Amino acid sequence: MPLIASVGTYLPCWGTAEQRIPGDDEDAITLAVEAGRAALASGAGVEHVVLVSRDLPLLEGGNAAVLLAGLGLDSELEVTERLGGAPATLDALGSARPRTLVIGVDLDPAGAAAAVTGERGLQVRTAARVARSLPVRTRYATGVVHDYGDPRLLRERGLLGSLAASWLDTPVAVAGVDHEQAADLCIGTPPPLPTLGASSGLFALAAMVDAGQAGPLVGVEQGSLSGVTVAAGVVPVHRHEPAPRAKPVSAFVPGADIPISLAAYERAFEAKVRWAAGRHADTDELDFPPRYRVDDDGALRTDYTLVPLPRTATVYTSVTVHVPVPGLKTPYSLVIVELDEVDVRALVKVTSAEPGSVAIGDRGRMVLRRVAVRSGVPDYGYAFEPETPERQESAA
Repeated sequence: MPLIASVGTYLPCWGTAEQRIPGDDEDAITLAVEAGRAALASGAGVEHVVLVSRDLPLLEGGNAAVLLAGLGLDSELEVTERLGGAPATLDALGSARPRTLVIGVDLDPAGAAAAVTGERGLQVRTAARVARSLPVRTRYATGVVHDYGDPRLLRERGLLGSLAASWLDTPVAVAGVDHEQAADLCIGTPPPLPTLGASSGLFALAAMVDAGQAGPLVGVEQGSLSGVTVAAGVVPVHRHEPAPRAKPVSAFVPGADIPISLAAYERAFEAKVRWAAGRHADTDELDFPPRYRVDDDGALRTDYTLVPLPRTATVYTSVTVHVPVPGLKTPYSLVIVELDEVDVRALVKVTSAEPGSVAIGDRGRMVLRRVAVRSGVPDYGYAFEPETPERQESAA
């Protein structure tokens, strides 16, 4: 019987209060990292990661390496990737062993939420599981979507039919449907949820914890249902949910696709995605990016070790590019940041802020983002997310 030790949530800053949209440099993995790091802020240990989404970037080759690196976890940990919605995430949560990080991610509407299980915490147990076939909306391997377009059938034969078959008590929260339908089915008035897919059940769990509620939590998707019973208790909920704002207007000039060099990608991966510098054995200096050195006798030194870098920083200088750049949306801002507590500066793009809104001296944090897609391969690195309260309030 799982015990929830911590919950974390993440919403992109773009969109409206009803529907968030991912930034141009965000995808399911960057959202998962944000929510996972929020859940791990309490210091809980992790031995297993479960990622649930219908929007995984790589269906071949897997996403585990980037996910673990972005979370700062050991690359040898077990990662399970599940294709599914709200029921799949609650299934994973209800059957999770201790020290498991369960993450649900959605892109439309966009959001991610995560929960860590431990030896102590909020008790959750599986209460129902119903698998029924009602494929009113399908997506083929080619990406083509077909929607049967019958919401009444979906409600009567899907949602209500699955609830009747589950023999559950009246739910406290229902994930996977819009707020109006959830309110008709729940005790009292459930909180509105920002997503409708894999992350919605964990957003509902966070809302129940915040409200001190206990009882059945149900996730539904078409004709399938999964329910868990949440016990009363208190666990930390870490939210990174900035106020929504409209996406800035930008221009895109098509350009030639830059092919990927997998050899260069592999060499740079650990340092770039784990946000680490190189340190050679005979010095305390940090090299960022890590690099080889040449000894006085001309011998090439390749024996550096990777040292994790701080993820908080101050803007040293900045520039905003307005001239259209082929293959990039413009305008965009670049900054050189001074990382806290180390003698390292880094040149990075600005994310989650309007171009030109960042000034020298602004504080912020380094966040994993998708910097490009090369030859169909998502390429990840770090960007600077400003944390100036005044700027967030004026943009909201």
